[in-house]
Amino acid sequence: VIAEVKASGLRGRGGAGFPTGRKWSLVPPDAQGPRYVVCNADEGEPGAFKDRELLRRNPQAVLEGMAIAGYAVGAQLGYLYIRGEFAAEAEVMAAAITAARAKGFLGRNILGSGFDFDVRLHRGAGAYICGEETALLSSIEGFRGQPRLKPPFPAVRGLFGGPTVVNNAETLAAVPSIIERGSAWYSSLGTPSSPGTKLFCVSGAVARPGVYELPLGVPFSELLETHCGGMRPGAKLKAVLPGGASSPVLTAAEAMAARMDYGSLAAAGSMLGCGGVIVVEEGRCMVELLGVLSRFFRHESCGQCAPCREGCAWADKILSRLEAGRGKPGDTDKLDSVAAAMAGRTICPLADSLALPVRSFVRKFRAEFDEHEAGRTCARAGGGSVA
Repeated sequence: VIAEVKASGLRGRGGAGFPTGRKWSLVPPDAQGPRYVVCNADEGEPGAFKDRELLRRNPQAVLEGMAIAGYAVGAQLGYLYIRGEFAAEAEVMAAAITAARAKGFLGRNILGSGFDFDVRLHRGAGAYICGEETALLSSIEGFRGQPRLKPPFPAVRGLFGGPTVVNNAETLAAVPSIIERGSAWYSSLGTPSSPGTKLFCVSGAVARPGVYELPLGVPFSELLETHCGGMRPGAKLKAVLPGGASSPVLTAAEAMAARMDYGSLAAAGSMLGCGGVIVVEEGRCMVELLGVLSRFFRHESCGQCAPCREGCAWADKILSRLEAGRGKPGDTDKLDSVAAAMAGRTICPLADSLALPVRSFVRKFRAEFDEHEAGRTCARAGGGSVA
């Protein structure tokens, strides 16, 4: 099973894009004691709402993917960690787990195979940081949701000290089709380096926002014009955050030339992330928009690492000042300097999640920041909404 998932080229759909089969193979085959499979459904990235739809409309695919993962790594228990705000989805998943047990698809001796595997539902309490896999494990164990230093990695020492595979809900939902139809079929979709399909969540100034499943490598122009019906009436494309709020921004020209896969977006200077595509229209103040993102990340920082705790707060203070037209000379350069000092210096990527958009916003829309720094309020403020 692990070999088939490896051959499919399936990469983690939670944001990092790590090869799924490789992650499973890291579980030591001779490890003693219990092993675990954890489904990360703590979808908290602004601009992302794909896992919510999967849990609500196709819960069986997620559960079957968890069971297959359990079989592959020798685990008998799985935890489905679901975002606390997903009350309706938690009810759907609880009912699906009960139904699967009743059918003999979960529990002891599944389908007479001699394989035991069950799933427990664990609801989070609304912390974005628990989307990071080690913070998620701490939360399940009853501790404060704070990321852990790695190594050891969860595959070696994870939940309750046992080997643990942590995968995103979309990743696990892709596994049953790979096993049923084969790795060659799955890898024929998408691109050689980014096989398969992806759920793209499109929000912002488009005619038809929503979730679209398309092969990886689809041109952004096709996603926007063909599937989303283009920009909403009267709106003109200004910028795109292709991987959720934590991804570097692309200008309209960069986005229209880009393809939606891991390598292409990296080459364009951004990232695919979780596939939360936020479309920004002309007339939207980029200083105001970045201020919205900074307030979010400042609020969600767990405070464990000084560069994140202090950096997010400092960036938010500078942006609040600029938004209000109380900018000081050097504010924009200071903002960029703070972001540079945050990146790559913390236990988890939350600091980078703000640093990356800050540096890209400043670089690509510098004129707007200079305008605010000079004390002039921006006529563009309030020009649209962000997911």
